[in-house]
Amino acid sequence: MIPILICSVIALAVFLERLWSLRSNHTLPRAMVDRVGELVQRGRIEEAMARCRNSKSPLSRVIMTALINAGHSREIVKEAVEEVGRSEAAYLERYVGVLGTVANVSPLLGLLGTVSGMIKAFTVISVQGVGNPASLAGGISEALITTAAGLTAAIPSFLAYRYFLGKVDRTVLEWEQISIHFVDLVKERRTADNGEARG
Repeated sequence: MIPILICSVIALAVFLERLWSLRSNHTLPRAMVDRVGELVQRGRIEEAMARCRNSKSPLSRVIMTALINAGHSREIVKEAVEEVGRSEAAYLERYVGVLGTVANVSPLLGLLGTVSGMIKAFTVISVQGVGNPASLAGGISEALITTAAGLTAAIPSFLAYRYFLGKVDRTVLEWEQISIHFVDLVKERRTADNGEARG
């Protein structure tokens, strides 16, 4: 039971930490995105990149990559953005694997408790015989309690694990879409500037 309890505490700590780290205003700061978009539309690319450098959001580094590579083809920009996105996704997935480990280990610890309880029950039978059911209750209850405890720790951990992996995937996809949108803005601005220069 003690290892199962430790796993539960670890899983809860990781869940709360990831819930805080993956909050939307950190991973997808709308105010920063809007401000950078406004600067790009005005043609103030250097100022937009400076804004990205000063931001602590992982998205700012993805946008910065898109702006730096905006002069290249869409395929090259997309590849550069995906590369940085994968690097930043590793930060988003930090500790999430711990939840998966707890989800896998907790039922095994519960099974270990089940085996231990059944060994105690059979030991009682071998020593005292089957005449006293109360003497068997301790071993059987230990077997059932540890199984239930292991599953109780594993199920929420697994759900949290899948939830955070899905959230990371959605966040990275949104990062890529936002970054490509900024590249399109830069190209539109450059096209408009060239048209004005010719005029």
